[in-house]
Amino acid sequence: MKQVVSFIKKEFYHIFRDSRSLLLLLIMPVALMVIFGFAITNEIRNNNLAVFDMAKDGASQKMISRFNASRYFDVMYNVNDASELERVFQKNIASLIIVIPANFNSTLIANNKAQIQILADGSDPNTATSLTNYASSIISDYQHDLMKQANTPYQVTPLIKMMYNPELKGAYTFVPGVMGLILLLISTMMTSVSIVREKELGTMEVLLVSPLPPLLIVLTKAIPYLLISIINVLTILGLSIFVLNLPVQGSFILLLLESILFIITCLALGLLISTASKTQQVAMLISLLGLMLPTMLLSGFIFPVENMPAALQYVSKIVPATWFIIIVKSVMLKGLGFASVWKETLVLLSMALFFIIVSVKRFKIRLQ
Repeated sequence: MKQVVSFIKKEFYHIFRDSRSLLLLLIMPVALMVIFGFAITNEIRNNNLAVFDMAKDGASQKMISRFNASRYFDVMYNVNDASELERVFQKNIASLIIVIPANFNSTLIANNKAQIQILADGSDPNTATSLTNYASSIISDYQHDLMKQANTPYQVTPLIKMMYNPELKGAYTFVPGVMGLILLLISTMMTSVSIVREKELGTMEVLLVSPLPPLLIVLTKAIPYLLISIINVLTILGLSIFVLNLPVQGSFILLLLESILFIITCLALGLLISTASKTQQVAMLISLLGLMLPTMLLSGFIFPVENMPAALQYVSKIVPATWFIIIVKSVMLKGLGFASVWKETLVLLSMALFFIIVSVKRFKIRLQ
């Protein structure tokens, strides 16, 4: 029995000695519970709403007040001209636009019916469908209250239009997210074991005696995976265009260059994990569990970032895929140019440079 206890103690010593594995064992359950408890929900609240009120009468103001009082919407922007409507979606100012026609109140009184247009960003069809349902429900409640007050069969009809994805194709949702997930996992996972593998196989000495400086050694580890990942990008885009009938609305060259920048960021992150890990198993564990779950749950791939608590929204900003998915949706689905995605591009570029610099510095320490 003493021998069994001693073996159990020894195993605990091994667990506590590896601080990274212990961190994953203790922190991962807490992180998953927080993420699944707060980030994953079918109810979408506090969405930015834009209003184009051409009537500017009492009835339209009451309608706008109802939307603002709802827990689903916050009126954040007032559109002054029809030419601004598309820009609201292009700049991600709002997720939904309510267009109230001129003479709304007089038309409703004269004809006992009127129409309100609902414009939604269909590049995310699941979110767009939920938001239009919320908006239609608010309009229906407004109509019901009017009928009770005036004892008149008023009818307020919502006219729904999905921008960028009128057919609500599901591919518009998963293609940008799948691109980010595949590229991040392949690029990061493969490079995360590259330097660790050299040490475990005993070939690190060959690198030590080579005339190449640490920066070039680190880059040579990443270049093969860069070329393979570019082939994966072309394959994904080819399948999207020719199989899923999802055309690239913007510049194909810009989309390819942005994808290469994201790949470089992921490769640099993988190299950083490789220099920080002692074994290939630890590197694979960090790259799989530590990156796959945040990418799927916090990047906006499945659940809207805007619907998450403020703390998780800040966490999502350090996930590279969050910025790449925004870029893909803007260029591929909305047809926007570099002027609309330069901020996201700058963030990815900064991340890539940071990961490369830290990787090279840590690699120097390991060589000494």
